[in-house]
Amino acid sequence: MSLWKRISSHGDCEQRMAAYYEEKGLLELRLCLAPWIEDRIMSEQVTPNSTDQLERVALKFNEDLQQKLLSTRTASDQALKFRVVELCALIQRTSAVELYTYLRSGLQKELQLVTEKSVAATTGQSMPLNPYSMNNTPMVTGYMDPSDLMAVSNNCNPAVVQGIGAIHNVQNAGGIASPALGMVTPKVELYEVQHQIMQTLNEFGNCANALKLLAQNYSYMLNSTSSPNAEAAYRSLIDEKAAIVITMRRSFMYYESLNEMVIHELKNWRHQQAQAGNGAPFNEGSLDDIQRCFEMLETFIAHMLAAVKELMRVRLVTEEPELTHLLEQVQNAQKNLVCSAFIVDKQPPQVMKTNTRFAASVRWLIGSQLGIHNNPPTVECIIMSEIQSQRFVTRNTQVDNSSLSGQSSGEILNASSTMEYQQSNHVFSASFRNMQLKKIKRAEKKGTESVMDEKFALFFYTTTTVNDFQIRVWTLSLPVVVIVHGNQEPQSWATITWDNAFAEIVRDPFMITDRVTWAQLSVALNIKFGSCTGRSLTIDNLDFLYEKLQREERSEYITWNQFCKEPMPERAFTFWEWFFAIMKLTKDHMLGMWKAGCIMGFINKAKAQDDLLRSVYGIGTFLLRFSDSELGGVTIAYVNENGLVTMLAPWTARDFQVLNLADRIRDLDVLCWLHPSDRNASPVKRDVAFGEFYSKRQEPEPLVLDPVTGYVKSTLHVHVCSNGDNGSTSGTPQHHGAQESMQLGNISPSTFYSPARPEESDSDASDAEVLERIVNCAGPNDPVINEISNALMKVTYSHGDFGMADFDTITNFDNY
Repeated sequence: MSLWKRISSHGDCEQRMAAYYEEKGLLELRLCLAPWIEDRIMSEQVTPNSTDQLERVALKFNEDLQQKLLSTRTASDQALKFRVVELCALIQRTSAVELYTYLRSGLQKELQLVTEKSVAATTGQSMPLNPYSMNNTPMVTGYMDPSDLMAVSNNCNPAVVQGIGAIHNVQNAGGIASPALGMVTPKVELYEVQHQIMQTLNEFGNCANALKLLAQNYSYMLNSTSSPNAEAAYRSLIDEKAAIVITMRRSFMYYESLNEMVIHELKNWRHQQAQAGNGAPFNEGSLDDIQRCFEMLETFIAHMLAAVKELMRVRLVTEEPELTHLLEQVQNAQKNLVCSAFIVDKQPPQVMKTNTRFAASVRWLIGSQLGIHNNPPTVECIIMSEIQSQRFVTRNTQVDNSSLSGQSSGEILNASSTMEYQQSNHVFSASFRNMQLKKIKRAEKKGTESVMDEKFALFFYTTTTVNDFQIRVWTLSLPVVVIVHGNQEPQSWATITWDNAFAEIVRDPFMITDRVTWAQLSVALNIKFGSCTGRSLTIDNLDFLYEKLQREERSEYITWNQFCKEPMPERAFTFWEWFFAIMKLTKDHMLGMWKAGCIMGFINKAKAQDDLLRSVYGIGTFLLRFSDSELGGVTIAYVNENGLVTMLAPWTARDFQVLNLADRIRDLDVLCWLHPSDRNASPVKRDVAFGEFYSKRQEPEPLVLDPVTGYVKSTLHVHVCSNGDNGSTSGTPQHHGAQESMQLGNISPSTFYSPARPEESDSDASDAEVLERIVNCAGPNDPVINEISNALMKVTYSHGDFGMADFDTITNFDNY
């Protein structure tokens, strides 16, 4: 049945394609010469891959088309003759390239529609269009019978046979088979590809039978004596061989479409692998299904290669350039399939520190198909810079010792591994378990570039022999940033996070856009923070982050510089430095409380204050928010006894190493009700919300001198001064300014915030600011304090912050 007849059997498909052809006035031509157009284009021996080649193919097609139309004028149907004249005039008015490409594109769309209808009929459900396969989809011709399955099984590993068998068993049941599980599953995309490969193998099986018959007739003709029908038999053999060549070309065209679908699926898998580097969910197991497609394609192309070689043995004419060309195409296709199946399945760490051990692995998705596992090759690894990777990929450089000499940008220990084949799961891979980067060569930096912006990649390569010719395969890892010190880690992760989130599936290494929409970036930030801390961000959190990224001119686009290069307004650090520090603080010190929803997190001061003042529980209601003025800080805002909002100075990781957050909250009796992070929830009692995070404390003991050490035990408690407290301290003050709000004995430096004092911030105050606040608490008319204030201003003006010696000098009342 011709392709157009299949389209005509589905009213919606026929209507859709009729509209497509009618747009250019080609519908009548498509209807009039349906079988000829299909055979002519589908059996094209050369796939045009350049402008000149396309023009030559299109001109030849145009000439053949007109000759075919003119040959129909001998028909007795006068109406047909008239239509032929009109069609010839249309062809002459239309560009040859335009006509050819439009008809070719139409056939590809028809193939897609037929495939969808066939699979939908098989699965018992409708199937949406696959955008990636609209232009390249093979035609489904029917079901594979058991004999064809047996023929395939002779050249397939058991996993492939099991997969095909499972699909075949489910065809009659109206479900979708999962070869990996041996059961019906809703997964459609890879099943569709496997189904189409199977159907194309079925058609090719018919071609193999015709080829077998041709070889028998050819052998009979060679061995027979002269016969009066010899010339007729010879011409019959030529016609049979020509028909087989056309079928092979069509099968190869289907193979190319199937191959593109599988390669696209693999590219999607690799894109998801990059997203997983940011913490996105990732189904690594789908690679097994992709491998089954590769194995089936390898079986298909191996059958085709053998058939072409067999067909060339039937020598009826001296030269057969088109058959020779087909052989070259099939051989190149097999080589490309083998090369594209070589991938990095376990990526190395993308922020890589020198002299630190790491692991990675590569996998060859051909399994045991070509017998390479019987003599497994050794895979080597080097590290390449971005420029070296670009040069290698864009020039399509062949892997050999000469081309790789001088290409490495560093020295890696344990950088070779022999591939191993696991019979149980048909995985053919090489594991690098103990690699270590000893040295790295860096490129010259331009402008504001830093080592944390420089991308490298691990380059894996090996050489093997397939069908008596050598194949060199290689693959690149995801980009990595090399660091030598831990303080380079935050900015390095900015580079990697941006690349993983926004890189195109196909690109020159490692080109990346320098701006994205907020919608794109918000997804990336949510994935990153959620995977690191175990709880995603809320809409309010994301709105707050959007505000932090904006500049004077608001835009829906966020640039790379806004993301991690330019300091935020009125801050000395970038957005990413601030975001990364909060993420690290949450993961290291507040993970359980964040997961439980006890921390509001990303909310600005004004909104926090407004939410607290609106709370029905009033005094004692509090919330925890991330400081937006200090790196890696969390602060508490609460409603004090006067009904105003007090903001405590931020605590950082340094504080939590002394006393954890939950115990600090327990010490503050002014905190009673936790304002919910969920706007639809109600406030929760403090001890109910944080009780599970409190640490056990021993009952207070009387002051007893330890006879061994000579010391008296002490405990740490957090204290907030009341409004009437002048904030004075005795003993040696903690040298952390407003950030430290904990007391040892009766030491209690503290800060206050209320709507009446908007000039104060929750930043990490300097020593001078702390003392200034203490001075201000005493009032402006105290003469001694005025002298202290004057001394304080002189010290601050002369050299900014000051040390303990300055503090002792200024606060020594004997000096005044």
